[in-house]
Amino acid sequence: MNTITAEAAPLDGAAVEGLSRKLCVAAVALRYEDLPADVIRTVKLLILDTLGVIGAANSAPGIQTLHTRLARWETAGTATALLGKLPMSPPSAALANGAAAHALDFDDIHDEARVHTSAVLLPALLAMAEDIGPVTGQDFILAMAVGAEINARLGLACFNCLDHGWHPTMLFGVMSSAVGAARLLKLDAEATLGALGFAHHLASGSAQSILDGALTKRLGPGFAARSAVMAACLASDGLNGPHRPIEGRAGLFQLQERGEVIPARLMDGFGSQWEILKYGFKAFPCCRCCHSTIDLGQQLHGRGLKPDQIEEVTIWQPAVNFRTVGQPYEASRDSVVHAQFNAAYCFARALHDGTVDLRTFQKPQITDPAIAAFTGRIKVLLDGDMDPIAMGPARVKLKLRFGETLSVESSTLLGGPDSPLSEERLLLKFRSCLSFGLGTERGAIDALAGRVLELERSPDVSEIVTAFPG
Repeated sequence: MNTITAEAAPLDGAAVEGLSRKLCVAAVALRYEDLPADVIRTVKLLILDTLGVIGAANSAPGIQTLHTRLARWETAGTATALLGKLPMSPPSAALANGAAAHALDFDDIHDEARVHTSAVLLPALLAMAEDIGPVTGQDFILAMAVGAEINARLGLACFNCLDHGWHPTMLFGVMSSAVGAARLLKLDAEATLGALGFAHHLASGSAQSILDGALTKRLGPGFAARSAVMAACLASDGLNGPHRPIEGRAGLFQLQERGEVIPARLMDGFGSQWEILKYGFKAFPCCRCCHSTIDLGQQLHGRGLKPDQIEEVTIWQPAVNFRTVGQPYEASRDSVVHAQFNAAYCFARALHDGTVDLRTFQKPQITDPAIAAFTGRIKVLLDGDMDPIAMGPARVKLKLRFGETLSVESSTLLGGPDSPLSEERLLLKFRSCLSFGLGTERGAIDALAGRVLELERSPDVSEIVTAFPG
């Protein structure tokens, strides 16, 4: 039996009673001085990486359409949609920036928790900071740390959320970001609990968008960010949400997670053992479930293998990954999201090109006849011996045309805690993203990077918005 599944005993109502309130009390108790240096550094890198992927999304399908719609409704506001520097209300700015942050599936992720955090959290906090400003860099870093830590811990406690049919980034993102926004507003524990309750009331995010390759998948974090802003602001105005949004009979654990949770993961070591340090930065702009497969494809490319030498490819994946990205590739769908969430396409591109980057998931690349033909010789299968909820494992077997077979496997995710991207590589990614999406020159890119990496010294975090080359 999977060890995590075995650890998830039937939910004991008495044991979790008051858990939502305890979480909010702990969140309010944290101070900037409590943050270790490596946590502060990681938070700043999360901000930097997210600003980069927002810039790269300027021409991503759906993003300009969303901005055009929002701009029709709003011609002024106290916050900013970064792409185009459009003034909007804080909820709408959070929506626009959150959608852009996730549009390329290039944003940070906590692998075990299966949550993208900053695509929801940063847009919500930036909108709030502009609205209430000035907010110091230290206060902003603290709010980011609180939200990111809670988001990871919700994902760890609700370890099988994706397989239950929810998009964890939206579901946990709105709740954790509402608490982060409440921290930015300096709300007390009771009002923070109100924000958390409102956020759960507003929570949504079906994983069907992933399965159908729909653009709603990339817009989802924007809607979660918008709801987080609304939840925190309404709580600050004195409106009360439910006080048991996590542990109640119709709360997160029972309603969305069907009681299949490990409650201790939410609070054990909170404030002393930091899950923030386990966030990963993506090397490839697609679903994390495909990254080990891409890595293997690149390795095989490096060994000189070419698609025309290969008769058949079989890829084995653990259960949740397989159900998420294991469909046959259908080039006729002409869907960027389908390509991003397809192990066969990602492997084919990695082996054929030797690299997977932002251009890999653009049109017309995703309907390239040569790649489509190669994916027809690729099967993705479920490996019942792999931990069903593990993110990293993948195994590939090649049957070559001259009769030889070749097998490779991996369980390490590039960019994760076991194989982190260097700070230099993250800066290269940042520059590449802003150059790709906005055509920004090196000087302006490095000026923005400097502001972010020295954020704790800033008297007003809205300087980031001003410096962003939107």
